[in-house]
Amino acid sequence: MNSRLLSKELRPIYEKVLAGIRVSDADATILYESHDVNGLGAIANIIRERKNGNVATYIHNRYINYSNVCILSCQFCAFGAKKREAHAFELAIPEIEAAVRDGLKDGITEIHMVGGLHPSLPGEWYLELLRALKALDPALHVKAFTAVEIRHLAQRVFKLSIRETLELLRENGLGAITGGGAEIFDQEIRDQICKGKETADEWIEVHRTWHQMGRKSTCTMLYGHIEKPHHRVGHLRRLRELQDETGGFTGFIPFAFEPDGARPVLRSIPHATGVEELRNLAVSRIYLDNFPHITAYWISLGLPLAQISLNYGVDDLHGTITEEKIFHMAGATTPQQQTCLTLEKAIREAGREPMQRNTFYDRIPPTTELQAA
Repeated sequence: MNSRLLSKELRPIYEKVLAGIRVSDADATILYESHDVNGLGAIANIIRERKNGNVATYIHNRYINYSNVCILSCQFCAFGAKKREAHAFELAIPEIEAAVRDGLKDGITEIHMVGGLHPSLPGEWYLELLRALKALDPALHVKAFTAVEIRHLAQRVFKLSIRETLELLRENGLGAITGGGAEIFDQEIRDQICKGKETADEWIEVHRTWHQMGRKSTCTMLYGHIEKPHHRVGHLRRLRELQDETGGFTGFIPFAFEPDGARPVLRSIPHATGVEELRNLAVSRIYLDNFPHITAYWISLGLPLAQISLNYGVDDLHGTITEEKIFHMAGATTPQQQTCLTLEKAIREAGREPMQRNTFYDRIPPTTELQAA
């Protein structure tokens, strides 16, 4: 790449990336403020190709939200509900089993399951649920619970330490924890968008403990609300520091705030533009040099923009998903699922080589159907 094609402010950072030198927080701020979005994509793609070649992946998975009943009232959230609210729901274990059984017939390799902080479900319910899902297929990866759910289970349900709770859940079938609940780590921002939710340190403690147990997780960032570029950089710094310490994160999955379903105080905020979403993905790829993968969450982006993001440092399009509720209850108008064939087609059209992966981003052989396609 000819560096003269880049805007002036990006050239020193480009040289750093070429040399394998870690970019600083000041560099990341420059990246966020740059209007040369195509230049950002070009720099991010150097790292993407260095780490993953021309392959872009996806997972054949299914989402399950077991309940949206929650003791919190986050200002950005349209998903959570109190028990008596009209949109509250709570699935029984046989209902969840039936949904997962259908997914297994379709070839899923992962169940991704989160819910609200339920005020009254007993600990045995969660353990029975994990055991029931693993009994359906021992090879099924059960990826479940955010860090805030884990803290809720530890403190209010099992009354155990974080590590003891994670060990108990793992013994009963939990294979990975999800990256949700991170939002933006800055406490002043958290106090305005999710007051009462766990702090950044508490979120990090859960993932650090899980990693110390030899397990893997993903991580996220909710952006495009009241945060500023320096808040995003601070968030990314905390993630990069933990990854330096544990190496336990497999991928980073940022997504934009959905204002339509938010509480009134946040509802007037415009949705992040496509340019801003591509910028954020590219900056994340450049800054998070110790992360193997950056995932485009097509539920938030829409599949066409997620496809374009494969030229902005992204190497993964998440999964088939099926029946996502959290973003759609907040106002997302994207489809609620994709087929493997659709994701493979999107990847090929972007000039990448599609490959199915598992929960831990390990590449797995395609099915006969996909090979024939």
